[in-house]
Amino acid sequence: MQTIKANHYEIFFNENCYQYLAELLTTDRYSKVFVIVDENTSQYCLPAFLSQLVTEITIEIIELEAGEQHKNIATCLEVWQAMTDLGGDRKSIVLNLGGGVVTDLGSFVACTFKRGIDFINIPTTLLSMVDASVGGKNGVDLGNLKNQIGIIREPKAVLIDTAFLSSLSSREMRSGLAEMLKHGIIADKTYWDKFKNLKDLSTEDLDTLIYQSVEIKNSIVSEDLTENGIRKALNFGHTLGHAIESYFLENENKENLLHGEAIAIGMILEAYLSTVKGFLTNEEYQEIKYHLNDIYEIVDFDEKDIQNIIDLMIYDKKNEFGKVQFVLLESIGKIKINQFCDNDLIYNAFEDYQK
Repeated sequence: MQTIKANHYEIFFNENCYQYLAELLTTDRYSKVFVIVDENTSQYCLPAFLSQLVTEITIEIIELEAGEQHKNIATCLEVWQAMTDLGGDRKSIVLNLGGGVVTDLGSFVACTFKRGIDFINIPTTLLSMVDASVGGKNGVDLGNLKNQIGIIREPKAVLIDTAFLSSLSSREMRSGLAEMLKHGIIADKTYWDKFKNLKDLSTEDLDTLIYQSVEIKNSIVSEDLTENGIRKALNFGHTLGHAIESYFLENENKENLLHGEAIAIGMILEAYLSTVKGFLTNEEYQEIKYHLNDIYEIVDFDEKDIQNIIDLMIYDKKNEFGKVQFVLLESIGKIKINQFCDNDLIYNAFEDYQK
């Protein structure tokens, strides 16, 4: 697979990742290499990664506790202190080896340490390969509110080695798949159509689909890095999806949903809103609903759940002037940004989702 050129960095795939990294780290550019991992990537990905890392520079491993609940400023404080204690300086570099929590938090740590040092994202989950590690968004959660604290700054590079996917559960793979499906729904119907027979896809097909998914996201981000226009398209399914994810994360009576599971629900709900607002045809809505429900289990919501989720939406970072903004669909592959929906329509969307 060829390298993808982003605004000010490149995205490398498989064997090209380690060739790039070897060339970068054999110069005198960096004084120290910090590799940030969590408990899972430390066990399943770090040994293979270190075996590929050819450098005489000192390498320091910083391990985080795994899970979205640790993606916060308290964890950042611990990492900043560890980097300081280990002699980190302005000529250090951070390699974030992990899923979206590691790449989001590790990037934010690098952006703010010594007023900003270089970092590279090495995503190890399908979700982080096609979404979290690409696009320059770095940040942490504020309590249960997703990605409230952060900065947009692009990495030195992104390295995608699909061999890391062998360590994932089928549930984690499905979570990542949601963002790939989203890229088809918002930008490329031909790409969306490729997922209609998942059982027929080979490992080689998956590599190609990952590459194409990254291409779609990169092309959108390259037009609008700071999210003032077309980049908002990537938020389809996330206005409700993030609120659902946050609600299940904070509610001890609910089993946590993975990011992609919550976003899949959000996409169905927001596709419904697109239909009742007169943008999307019912036929295309039913197509989206059918295929997503075929992959992801339907989740039950009662009236109290829905009200709490609506209340959480006001904290979404995409909102302006206190109004909840949605990305809706005109058709599969075409979006409308900056749309508003009444709460009654949202209740109806949940009712239709659970039919």
